Amino acid sequence: MASNGADLPVDRTLDCRGTLCPVPIIQARQALDALAPGQVLQVLATDLGSKADFPAFARHTGHELLAAREQDGTFIYYLRKAGPGRLE
Repeated sequence: MASNGADLPVDRTLDCRGTLCPVPIIQARQALDALAPGQVLQVLATDLGSKADFPAFARHTGHELLAAREQDGTFIYYLRKAGPGRLE
């Protein structure tokens, strides 16, 4: 992850602030399912557990975690949907 994500083009933003595990991951999976391969999902979360959950989710599903950052108590993740043959 070379970028903090602020400069990445985003195809969809998912606001999961105020929800707890596993809701952000479940909603991110559903949002990624609706995207085309290569598109980028930005996820906003406030659950501290998301700091471990999103890297693990990316490793296990084949989606690419492009960047992760924290801003004003919100964790922001950028995930690129995997292409055919790399999906869960």
